[in-house]
Amino acid sequence: MEEMNASIRYDKRLYRQDIAGSQAHAAMLARQGIIAAKDADAISHGLVTILSEIENGTFQFRDDLEDIHMNVEARLAELIGPAAGRLHTARSRNDQVATDFRLWIRDRIDLHRQQILDLVKVLVDRARQHAETVMPGFTHLQNAQPITVGHHLMCYVEMFGRDRDRFGDCRKRLNECPLGTAALAGTSFPIDRDGPSRELGFDRPCANSLDAVSDRDFALEYLAANAICSVHLSRLAEEIVLWSSTPFGYATLGDGFTTGSSIMPQKRNPDAAELVRARLGRVQGALTALLTVSKALPMAYSKDLQEDKEQVFDAADTLSLSLSAMSGILREIQFDKEVLRQAAGTGHATATDLADWLVREVEMPFREAHRVVGALVGLAEDAGCGLADLSLEQLQSVCKHIGEEAMAVLGVENSVASRRSYGGTAPCEVRRQIGIWEEKLKCAS
Repeated sequence: MEEMNASIRYDKRLYRQDIAGSQAHAAMLARQGIIAAKDADAISHGLVTILSEIENGTFQFRDDLEDIHMNVEARLAELIGPAAGRLHTARSRNDQVATDFRLWIRDRIDLHRQQILDLVKVLVDRARQHAETVMPGFTHLQNAQPITVGHHLMCYVEMFGRDRDRFGDCRKRLNECPLGTAALAGTSFPIDRDGPSRELGFDRPCANSLDAVSDRDFALEYLAANAICSVHLSRLAEEIVLWSSTPFGYATLGDGFTTGSSIMPQKRNPDAAELVRARLGRVQGALTALLTVSKALPMAYSKDLQEDKEQVFDAADTLSLSLSAMSGILREIQFDKEVLRQAAGTGHATATDLADWLVREVEMPFREAHRVVGALVGLAEDAGCGLADLSLEQLQSVCKHIGEEAMAVLGVENSVASRRSYGGTAPCEVRRQIGIWEEKLKCAS
């Protein structure tokens, strides 16, 4: 039972939050005249000593004391004697752990939002460097239309920007303080719940004592935001793995984020990107696990909720490391502009540009233009060449309306430059979007 019941092996990570909550609670008890000021002072000094011991590595954690709360309380009793027993007045471990956990997740949200900001800065910087670098744009992993590397990287800026906002929204909802709701029903002591709430940086106390001790929505929402962000990291990692592979050859990764082979001396393996891609599984698993733990739990607190922390801790560590790794990968990655340009023109990638030209210049209905260009693509494939390699005579053999000026739209640079619509891939539009984000980053910093 001791082995099953103990959570100190992992919940000791809550020590800072636990001590901060206890400091705020003891100060409130003294202000309200519930405990003597001298006892509150002794408790405060004792808690400072315990914090120092834990951070210095001299604190002895004991499994038989079950969790971080009882470990701290037992050590406090050793340091200050019977006054330590007054700390738990008007408080339960139920509201204590709910408070600690909210504080811990809030701290991790702040860390993740800063890490995402750092990653976005790297992406924006690399996008500016490659605002004109042409590359293939894909649908179904088939060459579709030419785009720019800058445009592609700015796609991820938008995705990670939403992730940062999602964590911010989660922070707003979790920022209510359970402290003072006790086991489930509140307390008969004349406590002040607003004071500790403010001191701990919460916006307000939780409004319902049952909800305060049993709610884990904040952890679920945190894991959901974590999982979505990890999906975006995994997608970017997958593209980096593809881009740096020999068949693609679009980019070269820095030595700091690749490894060699144990047998093949020529290999440079994208291990960091592959691990970022894979670790999404751990984060998704954490979300599924906590959803399952939370399902069908009656009010208020059940021991099941002790199983809420390990997966959250692991997901937090995983995301933090993955964000740092991705920033490092993108700082060092080098794009091969010539390979990218050549690849951008393969697969008749400017076919849509020719169809658009027929609509624009000849006033041909788009569906008819689509059919004409499809026939030209077939002609090019029969001739074993690209659409841009067909002669004017060959083009006119299918559609007499095609003139010399149509040949210009078949170049990848012209194709990219023409897509100046809001959010498009034209270098001028990419730079405009980069400028918008650079202003956002100044405000966020």
